[in-house]
Parts: sequence; C-alpha cells; structure tokens
Amino acid sequence: MYAIRRWWDKNGVRVGLLLLAIGGVWLIRQTQGAMLFELYRALSSPFTPQEAPVDPLADARTRELQQQIVELQSQNQQLQELLGYVQKGSGSGVVAPVIGRSADHWWQQITIGRGSRDGVKAGSIVSGEGGVIGRVVQVTPNTSRVLLISDPTSQVGVVVSRSRSMGYVRGQSANRVVMEFFDKVPDVRPGDVVATSAYSQLFPPGLPLGVVESVNLNKSPAPEAVVALSAPVSHLEWVTITPNPKAELEGGTSEPQSQGEDTNTTAQAGGQRF
Repeated sequence: MYAIRRWWDKNGVRVGLLLLAIGGVWLIRQTQGAMLFELYRALSSPFTPQEAPVDPLADARTRELQQQIVELQSQNQQLQELLGYVQKGSGSGVVAPVIGRSADHWWQQITIGRGSRDGVKAGSIVSGEGGVIGRVVQVTPNTSRVLLISDPTSQVGVVVSRSRSMGYVRGQSANRVVMEFFDKVPDVRPGDVVATSAYSQLFPPGLPLGVVESVNLNKSPAPEAVVALSAPVSHLEWVTITPNPKAELEGGTSEPQSQGEDTNTTAQAGGQRF
C-alpha cells in the first residue's frame, strides 16, 4: 500500500495528463472537431470584424442590374458590328430591330421596327450580317413585314459565282435553301458562293446569299444543291434595309403573285417561270 502511494505521488500527474489527452482525442474524434472549431470561433470573435447582414432584396436587385449590363453590352456589340457592315456597303442602309416573329411562321416572315416614316418601301432589300435574308412585302408608317428567303414559297433567281451556273433557290424552313439549276449538268461543287442573278426580278444581281453545302446531280427533273445561308436567319435581332433599284423601277407597290415568287420571262425550268 505504501509502495502504491509512493508510485502514485511520483507518477500521478503523468497518468492524469495521459488520461486527459486520451479523453480529448476521443472527444475530438466523436465530435469531428466541432468543439475545437467552436472554441476557435469564441476566442477569435473579438478580433474579427462583424459583417453587416445581407439584404436579400438588395442582393436580388444587384444581380438584376448585372444581368442588364451583360445584355446591353451584347446588344451594343451587335449594333456596332451591324453598323460596321452597313458602312462597308453603300452606306445608305437603315438599321432596324426585329420586333415580331411568330413561332408558327418562324422561317416565313418577321416584323421590323421601321416603316414608311423611315423611308422604307415595299420591295426594299433586307439583309443580316453576312448576306440577304429577304425583302419587304408590306409597310405601315412605323413597321414593315419581311418575307424571308427561307420561306418555302420564296423563289429567288441565283447564280454560282465561280462558274456562272444559274438557277433559283426555294426555302426549306431552315437555315438552308435548295437551289435548282437550269442546266442539266451544272458546274457546281461544295464551297461555291451563291449570289442573286441578273435574271431575278425581285433582287438586284450580286447580293451574297450563301455557300453550296452539297450537290445532287442525279436529282430529277433538275440537279439540286443545298445552300447554307450566310446570314443567321434562325436568330435575327437586327437587320439592314436598303433600297431596291428593281422595285423602285417597277413602282415597288405590288406584291408578287405568291409573295416570294421570283418570275422571269427569260428563264424557264420544268415548265415554270422564275
């Protein structure tokens, strides 16, 4: 008994510290360090600056303003690119926003926010960045209706720029149109540029329209080519309106028979006049 007491007096403190350490490690493991974290927060809180409470309404308003800034920057960039495109051309174009587009007629027509008060006339050429997209078919003082080249009823006389092979394009309700050739064996290959031809009665010649994507020379009754439109018809937001010399020469007040039919008495294909 005396020996145990002497041993305890000599090693009791060490045993106590060892048991305390073991208990602390066990407690930390059981609580996954939560007590140490709370202790650290309690000791450091007097020296940490207090953050002001967040107002959810003010935070939502800040996010809204940031999103508006992003949208305005995007619109500004589009306008700068479009104005640069107009300046590279004749410089006489009128920039107009697209203000209406029906989901049922997405590929057929659009409504733009410029009209007769801005000098827009029926027959005026409408272009996007990259090429022609259609023509004005109806005008009010403040708005105009545009028939798109992608409309299945739209038919426009065109020519392959490299070989001068001629034909006409018809819409497919997509960013691509089909070109039917007048020649039985046209000189055309993928990558060729297609533009409006001198035979077109609706558009002046030389307006860029698109690039040949594929060719089917075995198509009956005439060879065909799929042409990818250069202008982004699927997502138009701004367009350029330019005067149409052919429409002004003919008065520019009457619509073609089927709004998009490009008739011509000098070119015939399969019994139809284009």
